[in-house]
Amino acid sequence: MIAIKKYILATLLATFILSGSHAQKQTPPEGGKPQDFKLPEKEIKKLDNGLTATLVQYGLIPKVNINVIIKTGNIHEGAKEIWLADLTADLVGEGTTSMDFKTIAAKVAAMGGEVNVSTGPNQTTISGSVLSEFGPDLVKILADIVMNPSFPSTEIDRLKNDLKRQLTVQKSVPQSQALEKFRSLVYKDHSYGRIFPTAEMLDSYTIEKVKAFYENNFGARRTVVYAVGKFDEASVSEAIEKAFGSWKEGPEVNYPVATAGQTNEVAIIDRPNAPQTTIMLGLPALDPSKPDWVPLGVTNSLLGGSFGSRITSNIREDKGYTYSPRSVVYAGYKTALWYEQADVTAEHTGAALQEIAKEIKRLQTEPPTEKELEGIQNYEAGVFVLQNSTPQGIISQLNFIDFHGLDDSYLTDRVKNIYNVTPEKVKEMAQEYFQYEDMTLVLVGDKKLLQQQIKTHEQTLKAK
Repeated sequence: MIAIKKYILATLLATFILSGSHAQKQTPPEGGKPQDFKLPEKEIKKLDNGLTATLVQYGLIPKVNINVIIKTGNIHEGAKEIWLADLTADLVGEGTTSMDFKTIAAKVAAMGGEVNVSTGPNQTTISGSVLSEFGPDLVKILADIVMNPSFPSTEIDRLKNDLKRQLTVQKSVPQSQALEKFRSLVYKDHSYGRIFPTAEMLDSYTIEKVKAFYENNFGARRTVVYAVGKFDEASVSEAIEKAFGSWKEGPEVNYPVATAGQTNEVAIIDRPNAPQTTIMLGLPALDPSKPDWVPLGVTNSLLGGSFGSRITSNIREDKGYTYSPRSVVYAGYKTALWYEQADVTAEHTGAALQEIAKEIKRLQTEPPTEKELEGIQNYEAGVFVLQNSTPQGIISQLNFIDFHGLDDSYLTDRVKNIYNVTPEKVKEMAQEYFQYEDMTLVLVGDKKLLQQQIKTHEQTLKAK
């Protein structure tokens, strides 16, 4: 029996080796190109108080995602009100004048779903997902949360302490320190340049301040309701009108526009004896409303925004200076930034910057090959298609075009426009929008180790 088992094992092993060696000689078939995205038909209705609702039938699963998005967030905070929007959202999530949080959570769980409240730089979102038959009931609950928050004073100290703990953790992270400094240099006095409050600032927030922020910034005219999934459209539409129709109009949509500056500054945040340096290097970019937004995204992915990008291949794969470099295009309201971020070994900080500069300048003089560009285009188009594969993904896309004032063609033509980007266009984008000498540089690391490296790096750049 043992001999038989050994024979079978040896046979299987030989088969595996042979089949493996045979497979290595074969070239896998080429993947197909992603198809253009077809936007599902939308029903849009506007209530008399200014609230807009967008309903979309999508998918086969009998569930519906409903998002109530209010066009306010950190962008409407004053200089001494950082994270007041976050505290307001946290208190809104604590319950209504008729139901506390536990009651709401239990009701929505019985519908096969959950409710979340969150805030960000530009928007506050109250969202939920339930079985389709409960869509109208979820609308009623979400409307109650946003229109009738109880603002329980007994919970404010607990929530402020939660925010202070988050603040302590985030401020201890080099990447957060770099982002805070970078944004403050580029955006100066705008709220986009204010990332973190002080503990004293959080302590100063009262229920009265929270209520004032709510009253000044929440209302129907700043609100969009999205319902996407497989659901009874007529009943959900009727529920939206009935639940939200009596809400106050509130203020008009009013986003203060930020002007990003090319500061050409070098800032060092000292972390004595740190074995790594966090690099953040970037400059203002064009925003999504501009015609070259799609080419900018393709250029970013090729330069540093994807795993196969040039900067990543250079300083991660070839040089081993860092494990996870990446470049990002961050879009705010009528503004955007491009930046490269990497955590590099401390002694190689200057060398890593040298390689980043080299890759940027190389792309300005040498367009990518058709094959290299095609790989990036497949990646960009594939990610876009995946983003549209769920009801929540559809909501995110619709919200994006609404926030940036785009029409539906941005979505329906995006795949085609990605593949329309040529190698010469990528080179042109690098020349126009990626001037290394105009970039703001923030370094978080051992200052003593960094100063000479930065001096040498700057001298090398001037020599070129």
